[in-house]
Amino acid sequence: MVSFPPCKINLGLNILNKRPDGYHNLETCFYPVSWTDILEVIPSDTLTFSSSGNSIPGRVEDNLCLKAYALLKRDFDLHPVKIYLHKIIPTGAGLGGGSSDAAHTLRLLNTIFELNLSNEQLMQYAAALGSDCAFFIQDKPMWGLGRGEVITEIDVKLKGKFLLLVKPNIHVSTAEAYANVKPHHPEVSLQHVLTTRPVRDWKNAVKNDFEDSVFGKYPEINEIKKKMYALEAIYSSMTGSGSTVFGIFDSPFDANKHFSSIENWSGILD
Repeated sequence: MVSFPPCKINLGLNILNKRPDGYHNLETCFYPVSWTDILEVIPSDTLTFSSSGNSIPGRVEDNLCLKAYALLKRDFDLHPVKIYLHKIIPTGAGLGGGSSDAAHTLRLLNTIFELNLSNEQLMQYAAALGSDCAFFIQDKPMWGLGRGEVITEIDVKLKGKFLLLVKPNIHVSTAEAYANVKPHHPEVSLQHVLTTRPVRDWKNAVKNDFEDSVFGKYPEINEIKKKMYALEAIYSSMTGSGSTVFGIFDSPFDANKHFSSIENWSGILD
C-alpha cells in the first residue's frame, strides 16, 4: 500500500513560555502542502526499512517510520512489514517531512492490519513520536498548541493561492533556533487574525518567533523573504524553525526564473 506524506508550513508561530519539562508552549497553524514523499508499506516475512532519494540523517534503526511500527506493535499483534521510503521533502527544513512519514506509517498500518483506530487514537500515538506528528493524521489545516501536539481544526482558507517554497542550503538546528527566542504572548490573537482577516493583512500581524533568532545568524534566509515580497507575495514567512521560506501569491509564476540555484517547490494550494 502506497501513501504520499505531505509537508507543512506554519502560518504564524508564537513561542508562549518555557515549560518545567524544558520544552516550550507554542501556538501555530499547520497547513498541509502537497510537496510529498512516497511511502510504501507491505506485509513481509521480516521487518525491513529502505529508502532512496534524499539522504536521511541518523541511524536507520532510529527512523521514525520504524518507531511508528514499534509503537503500534506494543499494543497490537502486527506481522512484519517492508517499509520503503522515497525521500523528496528536504530534511531539517522546517517542513515536517519526517513527522509526516511517521504519521502516514501509522495510517497505513491501521489500514493494512484493520486496527480500526480512530483519528483521535492515531493522533495520540503520533504525538508520542514527535511534536508535530499528530497534525499529519488528518489532511487539513489544524491549530496547534502545547508542543504542537494538541491540535484542533481551524478554518483557514488559502485554496487557489499560489505557494512558493524556497529551501536554501542551510541547516538550522532546533537548539540554535530556540537559542535567542524570547517567549511572549502576542497582543492580538493569532487564531483570530488567521480566521477573520484577509491574507494581505497578515504581513504585520502574523509572525514566526524563530525568525529573529535565525535571521540574525543566517541573514541570507531573511534575504529570501525580502525577495518574496519584492516578487509581490501577499504574505511571506519562514516555516517552523527554518530554513525554508514560503511566499503566498495571488497568481502563479515561474519560480525557477528567480530561484534557479536554490531548491524550491511551487503549486496551487488546495
